[in-house]
Amino acid sequence: MNFLRGVMGGPSAGPQPSGADTIQKLCDRVASSTLLDDRRDAVRALKSLSKKYRLEVGIQAMEHLIHVLQTDRSDSEIIGYALDTLYNVISNDLEEEEQEENSAKQVDDLGSQFTEIFIKQQENVTLLLTLVEEFDFHVRWPGVKLLTSLLKQQGPQVQQIILVSPMGVSRLMDLLADSREVIRNDGVLLLQQLTKSNAAIQKIVAFENAFERLLDIITEEGNSDGGIVVEDCLLLLQNLLKNNNSNQNFFKEGSYIQRMKPWFEVGDDNCGWSAQKVTNLHLMLQLVRVLVSPTNPPGATSSCQKAMFHCGLLQQLCTILMATGVPADILTETINTVSEVIRGCQTNQDYFASVNAPSNPPRPAIVVLLMSMVNERQPFVLRCAVLYCFQCFLYKNQKGQGEIVSTLLPSTIDATGNSVSAGQLLCGGLFSTDSLSNWCAAVALAHALQENATLKEQLLRVQLATSIGNPPVSLLQQCTNILSQGSKVQTRVGLLMLLCTWLSNCSIAVTHFLHNPANVPFLTGQIAENLGEEEQLVQGLCALLLGISIYYNDNSLENYRKEKLKQLIEKRIGRENFIEKLGFISKHELYSRAAQKPQPSFSSPDHMMFDHEFTKLVKELEGVISKAIYKSSEEDKKEEEVKKTLEQHDNIVTHYKKVIREQDQELEELKQRVNTLTSQNEQLQATVTQQVSQIQQHKDQYNLLKVQLGKDTQHHNSHGDTFQMNGIQTEEVSKLKEELEEWKNKHELLQGQLKEKDSVIEKLNSSQLEMGTTEQSSQTSKFGGLEHSNELQKEIEMLKTQIQLQTAEISKLQMENQKLQVMNPTADPMFGDSGATAATSSELEGRLEQEVKELKSQVKALSEENESLKQHLDSSSSTVAILQDEKSKLQREVAESKKEQDDLLVLLADQDQKISAMKIKLKDLGAPVEDEDDTESGDQGDEDEDGDEEEQD
Repeated sequence: MNFLRGVMGGPSAGPQPSGADTIQKLCDRVASSTLLDDRRDAVRALKSLSKKYRLEVGIQAMEHLIHVLQTDRSDSEIIGYALDTLYNVISNDLEEEEQEENSAKQVDDLGSQFTEIFIKQQENVTLLLTLVEEFDFHVRWPGVKLLTSLLKQQGPQVQQIILVSPMGVSRLMDLLADSREVIRNDGVLLLQQLTKSNAAIQKIVAFENAFERLLDIITEEGNSDGGIVVEDCLLLLQNLLKNNNSNQNFFKEGSYIQRMKPWFEVGDDNCGWSAQKVTNLHLMLQLVRVLVSPTNPPGATSSCQKAMFHCGLLQQLCTILMATGVPADILTETINTVSEVIRGCQTNQDYFASVNAPSNPPRPAIVVLLMSMVNERQPFVLRCAVLYCFQCFLYKNQKGQGEIVSTLLPSTIDATGNSVSAGQLLCGGLFSTDSLSNWCAAVALAHALQENATLKEQLLRVQLATSIGNPPVSLLQQCTNILSQGSKVQTRVGLLMLLCTWLSNCSIAVTHFLHNPANVPFLTGQIAENLGEEEQLVQGLCALLLGISIYYNDNSLENYRKEKLKQLIEKRIGRENFIEKLGFISKHELYSRAAQKPQPSFSSPDHMMFDHEFTKLVKELEGVISKAIYKSSEEDKKEEEVKKTLEQHDNIVTHYKKVIREQDQELEELKQRVNTLTSQNEQLQATVTQQVSQIQQHKDQYNLLKVQLGKDTQHHNSHGDTFQMNGIQTEEVSKLKEELEEWKNKHELLQGQLKEKDSVIEKLNSSQLEMGTTEQSSQTSKFGGLEHSNELQKEIEMLKTQIQLQTAEISKLQMENQKLQVMNPTADPMFGDSGATAATSSELEGRLEQEVKELKSQVKALSEENESLKQHLDSSSSTVAILQDEKSKLQREVAESKKEQDDLLVLLADQDQKISAMKIKLKDLGAPVEDEDDTESGDQGDEDEDGDEEEQD
């Protein structure tokens, strides 16, 4: 310890050692000391010296410190000191604050060199990952800081080591779940460095549930109102999502887009925007743009756009867009974000068209934004954002393009002048004195015509009133007039881009342009002149416009046919010179910048020259115009013939497509008709089958009736048939006898079953009476059973009376049958007599028929009564089953009650024995004890009371 006091600046008699000597001694102490306390003190001293003597400590002590991390892991304190010392040596953060700017590069090199030494052995990084897993604060926190510093110095190399380490990334993901905010926040910074420009690690981190944890942290910290932690989480989310299609798809499918909506729920007052809140909201908007960036795959962008609309995120962004008091940079970024959310998505574009600003009267949001774009007092960045928003609104949106152009047409202009339309604002900006407004309005109007030949033709109808007393001028003519007046370069570039877009792929517009005799001489004059570098861009655009006038010329004007225009170029400009001037466009630096991405981003207003969509048009037309200039008249004729042939072919194909479409419709209609006719045919066939069966039945009935009528006629025609008729009646009588015998047998069976049921019920009643005498607690259920059995007996008595009545009816029928039998033999001799015999036989036949009908009706009634008897028997059998169940339940209850009584008697006997024993003990002790007579009298009284209660029950 005395040695350490000398090192740390204590009093010493001899000369003070230098810093390098002291560090060397401390390193020897760390390497050679056997006591842990001595090594810990030496490492602590190295830590205190590492900031001032960074180079010396790094060179001499790094190997010893790594050895400490490997061997002394059981002591968290010495491990913490060693990690802090390595962090001070490797990190540049502290030194950069103290160093001057001229030595910053040297400091960076020093940290990078020490990092390279540390990671030369990959085991060191693996060891550090193991230490980061420790829960001890003094180990985990310095380990996280050291690993972050290593990633800052040598990011790709450290990333590769962690990537190949088993569970390396998963260990670091656990830092986000640490309950200590310091470690959690530094863990976010570590993951920021880990995920930079490494798609493989980004995917692993995303699938380790990073999105869920980071969004939870942002919510806990207060969303946009949170502090620096929210900013760090948003930066990490950007690292995970930017240019990573897999993670973007995972983010969308995990329904995390819906969780972004609360970020943009700002208050109505919008006051008190702190710098941190502005930063947080700016990063949140950028994160939304990452998901819908035009550079992403179209399918992924479209799905994210739809999800943002359905969850209400787009609506929330439009609310911020139309709110008051929003800072300018937030408003600008919000406009850019809304632009990319609606770009190319018809649903979102339609919603944006319906958004109104909270003004009186309400105005569409598009109109309010265009007012800012053509207002030269607005910030340049804001005007660029509005232009981008307008371009995205019209991108692949023919409906929106038509609505914008319709505000310029004569039939739809508001005559009252109460409201300003989008078309009026664009025209006002197109012809204002501000060149930036001219350029923005021209580009915006060009986007309204992009890839829409119909609107290009309609825009030719637009007429402008230039001054009082002068006739109106077409919009096309006014653009060429301003172009020829020699305005600013930016204005002329904007107008030329508008004219090139307007005339491309529209022969009618080319004809209107060439109809003005001043246009072609102006273009050739501009191209032929030798002007400065600033004018070269204008010359190139004039060459492009003239080339479009040749390429899309339909030769409808005799003086400006393709061949004559080519001859004019050859005479006044020269083909090579024309092609050279045309190439000025694509060679320009600002052209290359504009071609990179759709969003207009310019460092200053002077650099605002080209539009992204226009660069595509130039790339498409530059080659074909160059070829068209060099083509001869014969080649033009051949090309015209080919074009005509192709047009005819296209017309034929279109015609056949139309015919095929019509035939498809007819086929569909015929298929539907066939289906309906098939169903109707099936219904008719079923009806026919049913009618055929009915006809067959009617035929059978008719044949039977015919046979019966034939027999009747035979009976009336001959008297001999009377005997045969009587024979038929005797057969019916015999059948009735057989039916009666069957009913008698059934009746006897039913009576036998009733007797059996009566015996069963009597047995149940007797058993219930016996149980009633043994168990008083079940009297209520017994009385219920008796009542039920009495009801059954009543029903049985009723059944018996019914059976007796039926028996009487049967006997009556038997008597009548005997009378019939008596009458039949007596009728035999009568058949030999004359007219009296016939009268007697007819009278007998009438009586027999009537009696047979009565017998049939009685038999039918008997069968119905027997059915009712069967039902009563079934109900009585079910009642018997219920009574038997109740009997078994009562028997079980009686057995249980007997068992309980026996147990009580045993308990009472034991209690009496205990009481007698206690009395004897009390007497032995001399305590007063009641007499047995009193006790018995008391017990007798209790027994009497119990008996009275039982009798009452």
